[in-house]
Amino acid sequence: MERALRKERVIQFGEGGFLRGFVDWMLQIANEKTDFDGSVAVVQPIKNGLCDLLTAQDCVYTHLCRGVEGVDVKKIDVISRCVKPYDDFDSYMALAENPDFRFIVSNTTESGIAFSADDKIEDRPANTFPGKLTQLLYKRYNLGLNGFVFLPCELIDKNGTNLKSCILKYAELWNLGGGFVSWIEKDNIFCNTLVDRINTGYPKGEKIDLDFDDKMVNTSEYFHLWVIEGYDGLFNELPFDKCGLNVIVTNELERYRTRKVRILNGSHTSMIPYALLCGVKTVGDCLKDERISAHLKSCQKEIVDSLDMSREEALQYADDVMVRFSNPYIQHMCQSIALNSVSKFKVRVLPSILEYEKKFGKTPSTLMFSFAKLIDFYKNGTPDDAEDVVCKLKKGTVAEILADSTLWGQDLSKYADEVSAYADTSK
Repeated sequence: MERALRKERVIQFGEGGFLRGFVDWMLQIANEKTDFDGSVAVVQPIKNGLCDLLTAQDCVYTHLCRGVEGVDVKKIDVISRCVKPYDDFDSYMALAENPDFRFIVSNTTESGIAFSADDKIEDRPANTFPGKLTQLLYKRYNLGLNGFVFLPCELIDKNGTNLKSCILKYAELWNLGGGFVSWIEKDNIFCNTLVDRINTGYPKGEKIDLDFDDKMVNTSEYFHLWVIEGYDGLFNELPFDKCGLNVIVTNELERYRTRKVRILNGSHTSMIPYALLCGVKTVGDCLKDERISAHLKSCQKEIVDSLDMSREEALQYADDVMVRFSNPYIQHMCQSIALNSVSKFKVRVLPSILEYEKKFGKTPSTLMFSFAKLIDFYKNGTPDDAEDVVCKLKKGTVAEILADSTLWGQDLSKYADEVSAYADTSK
């Protein structure tokens, strides 16, 4: 398959749908609209993966952005090759020899950034992602080459900081020396990042007309956001700002995380138990149901009112969320979103209730109604949670549930009367 030849600039750990529909999609646009002229070498971080399928079609695939905005079809040819450390460890380690590599991106799932004392420097390869990375970095260091800029996309808080911490633990475990530790600290940049895009992967069961037999076709929503806690010159090296892409370099990443968790995730969590009690099955159906749609909009207003940020910015993000929830190509099942709703409510919704009360001297009535429906769902619905959590909510009174600090991180007894007024206590 005909493709452009570009300088390899990025090492990517992960060949799944998210990175191919997020980072690689962005780099493709950067190649088309700027002089970036770079390509990506993909490393398959686990033994079994998709690299063989990708290699079979010369690492070229089609990406479709789909939503109420329409359908945008783009051929992605930014990946130059795939490397499989479990099959060819020497080829993996040879990546350290190329001085043109500047960036390392990754998405090895939330559990991927982890340290294991069982890993050894002699392993071919080490089991964990940070272990494999330390092996590569140690060779890079011994070659006297420059370090990297790390842009991890794993969905954990402070992903870059945690990745660096794991590497330093391996440096100590493997006795790699003070020089290597100093090189990690001074010659490498570990950026914390926040990613936001729903990637729906391979469109199973759909017939899509393309100009080649693409077994790696990938799909996503239109919305995309990459917030990077980076350095001033990042856009000089990765010119996303010149492409119209929603990439933000900031020293206030936590503010964007709060916005996402409270508005996007909080909207889901404050809506889903009520929707399921009303027999609504998908997020799309929620927006078509007058009761649930009105409830959602009221929840969002209270959430936005509680936030300590630009109201215009928060409202725009809330509008974006509503468009994303309306996407006809995404079938988000309410029951799957309801997994572990208590812990999600604690992190995503309770802070809005507390901040609203602190700001206005009263509780947000719709979010308190959501709190009651959460309890009703665990008592009368189909909760999917830890057995002890389900037991506590199913058997306890509203007052007992709210007083249980193991559930909420604090005693919420003061809300018992108000939540009880909204709860279904007939069962």
